[in-house]
Amino acid sequence: MREAALAVSPRFRVARTYDAMSQEAAAFICRELEQRPDLLLCVAAGGTPTGVYQLLAARYTREPELFEQLRVLQVDEWCGLAPGSPATCHADLRTKLLGPLCIPPGRYRGFRTDAPAPEAECGRVERWLAAHGPIDICILGLGGNGHVAMNEPAAAMTPHAHVVELTQNSRRHALLKPLAKKPRYGLTLGMGDILRSRRILLLVNGKQKRRALHRLMKPGITTRFPASFLWLHPDTTVLCDREAVAAFPVRP
Repeated sequence: MREAALAVSPRFRVARTYDAMSQEAAAFICRELEQRPDLLLCVAAGGTPTGVYQLLAARYTREPELFEQLRVLQVDEWCGLAPGSPATCHADLRTKLLGPLCIPPGRYRGFRTDAPAPEAECGRVERWLAAHGPIDICILGLGGNGHVAMNEPAAAMTPHAHVVELTQNSRRHALLKPLAKKPRYGLTLGMGDILRSRRILLLVNGKQKRRALHRLMKPGITTRFPASFLWLHPDTTVLCDREAVAAFPVRP
């Protein structure tokens, strides 16, 4: 692993491969968990963190006691899908993380995709976070248009959990590909919730994220590129693979 020549947060760390990036992230989480057994881990669904979750599951088989007090919070969810749909973020997390780590309902909080009153559902999650937070580690991915969680580019950012209208970029997410009718709205923690996390891990892999990653490396902050708000956080690490970085110079 090699660290980019930046001395401020975010810290950009470049791995040679996706697997090496995932190993770095999993080791980071486990070190923190050893220090804080009841750590609150905020997690994203989708392909990017899959390798990390697989490594955590493998660690669980060797050392299940490390995860006995771990708490998990879902960062976002599609709005309006049937709760049993495999396209939900919850289903993805249950398969890759919650099930393999044997996280019981009492140590997990997520958004209900079928909530009859989505705004009230966001309020429920926000109250839970206020009572049980702050987030210790927030794992995020980087959207091609700069979104983080489901905080989309907009004229203004909403600080707390809220309902958001999804952009076409988000509606092309791999989880939604099998659906003939894509959800138009999402439920997400706000940028204020994310920025109150003690530590943030942004995972970026693949050449399809190259343009967004290069934009993030410029410290200008704008609501039109939500990931830029991570420059305001004192302890953000961006872990990326060489394929995503391309021409970005790193020290040998």
